[in-house]
Amino acid sequence: MLPAAVLPFLVLVLASGHGSAAERAQEFQSSSDDGPERDFLYAGRGKRSADPPQADKCSYTFIVPQQKVTGAICVNSKEPDAILENRVNKQELELLNGELLKQKRQIETLQQLVEVDGGIVNEVKLLRKESRNMNSRVTQLYMQLLHEIIRKRDNALELSQLENRILNHTSEMLQLTNRYKDLEHKYQHLASLASNQSVLISQLEERCHRSPPIMVRPAPQPPPASPPIVARPYHPPTFTRLTNQITNEIQSDQNHKAQPPPLPTMPSGTHSPSTSDKPSGPFRDCLEALDEGHSNSGMYLVKPENANRLMQVWCDQRHDPGGWTVIQKRQDGSVNFFRNWETYKQGFGNIDGEYWLGLDNIYWLTNQGNYKLLVTLEDWSGRKVFAEYASFRLESEAEFYKLRVGRYHGNAGDSLTWHNGKQFTTLDRDHDVYTGNCAHYQKGGWWYNACAHSNLNGVWYRGGHYRSRYQDGVYWAEFRGGAYSLKKVVMMIRPNPNTFH
Repeated sequence: MLPAAVLPFLVLVLASGHGSAAERAQEFQSSSDDGPERDFLYAGRGKRSADPPQADKCSYTFIVPQQKVTGAICVNSKEPDAILENRVNKQELELLNGELLKQKRQIETLQQLVEVDGGIVNEVKLLRKESRNMNSRVTQLYMQLLHEIIRKRDNALELSQLENRILNHTSEMLQLTNRYKDLEHKYQHLASLASNQSVLISQLEERCHRSPPIMVRPAPQPPPASPPIVARPYHPPTFTRLTNQITNEIQSDQNHKAQPPPLPTMPSGTHSPSTSDKPSGPFRDCLEALDEGHSNSGMYLVKPENANRLMQVWCDQRHDPGGWTVIQKRQDGSVNFFRNWETYKQGFGNIDGEYWLGLDNIYWLTNQGNYKLLVTLEDWSGRKVFAEYASFRLESEAEFYKLRVGRYHGNAGDSLTWHNGKQFTTLDRDHDVYTGNCAHYQKGGWWYNACAHSNLNGVWYRGGHYRSRYQDGVYWAEFRGGAYSLKKVVMMIRPNPNTFH
């Protein structure tokens, strides 16, 4: 097969004359060197030779127009068929080359895809690895956050316990201070009585030694070192208690700038709260004292039925119709009412000032008969109202002094029925239905529900309206609301035989 660029014409020579196929091919090659400019090519002419022409041979010449060779070129048709069958034409080679190029391009494309996919696989692996690292980091951060929350909760619990301990110690310190003041007052009273008795004894001795006709009064002799003590029952003094100078931490914002009360005046002689000559008790309650002629308000000894104890109470005989036993009183904020369970059980304060009679004492009083409750309230503008309940009693300590009150009437509004049937709660004994301790927020002890419509044992704030994080003032919600601390509050009980529990 000859190249197409060299052969401008297709010449098929079928010759059986002079010369071999190689000679004819050489002649064809020499004739084609004339250039492509010619329109026709003469090929296959026989060369003259010295040999004479043979008559049995002939030659044929085909003249074809110049055109591009697209098919097969046969040089000699007399070659064997096996050789012709093994020849490959140019078109098949071009097709084969085209297929090879396509396959080469496909292989290159596949290699590029493989390279790209390999990079993507590596990126996916890296992303998965980073994802695992991020998951482990998130888990670690979550555990750290959980530990931090637990630590803060533990710190909050410890802080709350420490706060309760501080409050307990503060309450105990104030209680000891009040007891010391009471003992000091009693000592001063006993000292004044001893001094009065010494002066009286010295005067009697002088009268015995002087002559009857001589009326000149001799100079008083100094009192003996050991004067005789006249046995007589002790009556608590009636003078007003000296205001506690130690500022209560719970009520430190009150800034007691009011003028201090005058020092108590020592009583002369043996003056008792009652001007009657009848014995001063013990009585069943204040109504019995009134029935026996003790019509003056003051301190009395009371011994309830079925109780093996004596208690000092303040009897209000002036409030119509009299016979009221005062169980709680607030008037100047001199006593801290933020106390623990045992203190509320036994009672605290000053009988002639602010005090709480004690849950145990109230229980024994109200369970010896049918009693009614009267609550008198006064605000800072001088307005006075009252709330009366037809029945009032406490259950025993086994029931945590559960409150039982009856029907209400009055002009103060009913702020106690909501607490009916509730147990008493203090800062160290939580018996309310709230999730937290209401005594901690209300700063007192009361029959809290969740938490209070009344808080008469709260913090005594001066001036009425107060600002605090919680509603912890001395308030009666139906009268002036929970953000107003009342000036004076008195809770007192009296037998009511017409009322049943």
